[in-house]
Amino acid sequence: MHERESAIPRRLPDAVNVESRRGRAAASNPANRYERLATEAVDDGWEREETRPHRTQVTIDQSRSVLTRNQSPDVPFDRSINPYRGCEHGCIYCFARPTHAQLGFSPGLDFETRIMVKPRAAELLEKALRKPSYKVQPIAMGTNTDPYQPVEREWRVMRQILEVLWNYRHPISITTKGALILRDLDLMEKFAGAGLLNVTISLTTLDKDLSRAMEPRAAAPGTRIRIIRALAERGVPVSVNLAPVIPALTDHEIERMVTAGAEAGAVSAGMILLRLPLEVSALFRDWLVREFPDRAVRVMGRVRETHGGKDYDSAWGKRLRGEGAHATLIQRRFRLALEKNGLTRRRLANLRTDLFRLPVRAGDQLRLDL
Repeated sequence: MHERESAIPRRLPDAVNVESRRGRAAASNPANRYERLATEAVDDGWEREETRPHRTQVTIDQSRSVLTRNQSPDVPFDRSINPYRGCEHGCIYCFARPTHAQLGFSPGLDFETRIMVKPRAAELLEKALRKPSYKVQPIAMGTNTDPYQPVEREWRVMRQILEVLWNYRHPISITTKGALILRDLDLMEKFAGAGLLNVTISLTTLDKDLSRAMEPRAAAPGTRIRIIRALAERGVPVSVNLAPVIPALTDHEIERMVTAGAEAGAVSAGMILLRLPLEVSALFRDWLVREFPDRAVRVMGRVRETHGGKDYDSAWGKRLRGEGAHATLIQRRFRLALEKNGLTRRRLANLRTDLFRLPVRAGDQLRLDL
């Protein structure tokens, strides 16, 4: 009885008016784990000020480096670039939400509306690539927040990064659910033709209404399928990643999503089970109660079943795949779907590293052995 009660989602204090958060997934701005004090709005019956929508605010990130190193044994890359902090796509399940707390923001609405941009990213990247100690390995992008989120349309940081990487003939992998990637098809085709690129399109559901509720500003499912097709037609190796699969909410779509990706031209597929680290757990529970009150208890019960009785288990080897009978069944269904559609399991492709070069810049001393 006690175990079942612990799976019941509980509402977070909703300090944000419904109208002001329209088009956003999170309903509140809970204090992050580093704050000692928290505030809560209370309706005391008096007239409130006119409600204003939560608009996107962009702040300049003053980071002095752009390459992030990774040593996690269950992640297939050792370096990545994130042009933005925070993500306007607003996916309620996003495992990156807690990183906003490190910036003094809330992992709730702040994560979706307080976006930090790195306008010097391309410049900082070029400095890193020109260091004599730099050793070439594929750079992963879209591993934390989406490089093709809406603010990229104005800031074009991702485009600038790609131009630098192409000049150096550097291998890259990109993960996104943003339609703006099609703007850069010209560069994608060049990278792919040289064996320097693979792209992964994240797919969570084929239900456009569910997608709109849990990832309100990301490309619709049908659009993501069209992105896969457009990239594949230009010779770009594309993978579809079912990320995350949510037990009792989206897991019934596994076979359909794999088939849809294969028919659009994907050559491989991956799958990641729902992760709810730190503040994401309460935010997701709150969202479930609002959007699916009839299924909330069942969904969280299944989630806990796949993570050893907890909302989330961060242990390497378990956090992405889950454990237990239900997680095993999900993995088995996924493997069968791959076999049926002739796809391989998604892994970072063996991209070429031998083409890397330091382009000659104005003022550089020419080599005498050329």
